[in-house]
Amino acid sequence: MAKAAKTAIKTKDQKAAAEAKNWTKVIKAVRSPKTGAYTFKESIVHKEKIKDFLGEK
Repeated sequence: MAKAAKTAIKTKDQKAAAEAKNWTKVIKAVRSPKTGAYTFKESIVHKEKIKDFLGEK
C-alpha cells in the first residue's frame, strides 16, 4: 500500500517557505545567429522580474 501524500510544507522556518513561493523557473527559447537552431536558457527568477528576463536579448 502506498504512503499518503502530504500537502503541507514541513519546515522549521515558515517565513522562508512563504518566500519560496515568490520564485519561478523560467525557460526562454533563444535562436542561434550562426545556425538558426534554438537553444534554451533557463533561470530561477523572482515573480516580479519575469517580464524583464523574457524581454532581454
